[in-house]
Amino acid sequence: MLELICTADKTQILDIAMTTPHSTPSVAAPVRPTSRAIQGILCVEIGMLFFVAQDALMKTLLDTYPIWLLMFVRSVIAVLILVPLILWLGSPHRLFSSLWPLHVVRGTLFAAGFSLFYAAFPFMGLAEVSTIFFSAPLFTALMAAVFLGEKIGWHRIGALVVGFVGVVIAMNPSPANFNWIALLPLLCAVFYSAGQVIARQIGERESSLSVGLQTLFFAGLAILPMGWLVNQVFPIGEDFPHLQFALPQGPWPQPYLLPLIGFVGMCGYILLSRAYQVADASLVAPFDYTYLPLVTALGYLLWAEVPPQSTFLGMILIVGAGLYLGYRELRATAGRDEVALVGESVFPPTSIPITQIPEEEQRGPSGGDEGTL
Repeated sequence: MLELICTADKTQILDIAMTTPHSTPSVAAPVRPTSRAIQGILCVEIGMLFFVAQDALMKTLLDTYPIWLLMFVRSVIAVLILVPLILWLGSPHRLFSSLWPLHVVRGTLFAAGFSLFYAAFPFMGLAEVSTIFFSAPLFTALMAAVFLGEKIGWHRIGALVVGFVGVVIAMNPSPANFNWIALLPLLCAVFYSAGQVIARQIGERESSLSVGLQTLFFAGLAILPMGWLVNQVFPIGEDFPHLQFALPQGPWPQPYLLPLIGFVGMCGYILLSRAYQVADASLVAPFDYTYLPLVTALGYLLWAEVPPQSTFLGMILIVGAGLYLGYRELRATAGRDEVALVGESVFPPTSIPITQIPEEEQRGPSGGDEGTL
């Protein structure tokens, strides 16, 4: 007779097993899905395209709109996308968190850090700002060792030293060429890394979508008071309109681009979350660095920006150090069966966890594991 083994809606049909009155039940091997590594790498690469587009939009709109408004709108749009998505996916994603104090701190760091990052846009090229910011993985490794007690060997210490040398070269601190604005993306990297350390403390207790929602929500709440406070403490003149706490006068130019920033950034976030859900972090993390050549090419095409040689040299050292850290992590986790948690899923699960399949259906007729799904 025909025996169908199927799942509920939004899951895949596992198998169709054919048996006869004289045959023993068996479960055929499922069709092998697309490689998780390939899925993760593709999601990272496409996600980087969205992030490059988002930052190009930010640089374009900063000529007209202040940072505080742009970041607030981006958070609002992202929250409007995430809330219905979480409601649709259901558990383990949730809208409210008992870890809200950690999320408040992380959201505030996110708002402060990226306001510094975007504040540098009118004065520096995209490639220069981004190269300095990509020192963040180095700060994260250092902070994790100091505050979380994570072990760091001589190989990683060497990679950190090389990476920080790259940061210094990219900032070009000679008296004739040093630009104090270069400190802004560096501070952003520090704040971003502190937020990543907090994310490690949150750990597996919440899904990536829930963490993203909380971070963006509290960042949106913090950014407007932050902008007001900056304008009260520092005299922001007309030379820095992107830092003023004021709305544009007259008709708003290109208002349709405001929600587009939030949508594009949210797409990038979902793709990046999906990448880290389906593949090991140590495998996909080095592909984050593809952002740098992409943003360099876009800066040249749109604004004819040609980074100085020091930026290119610093970029090589920073990327090399980051890739080596990823290589060491990949070696350290080699052989481990690191299946992505359902709690980290961005899309509806496409298969049933093996623990939910009856034991007799996991084994073949001989009691071995040849029928294990």
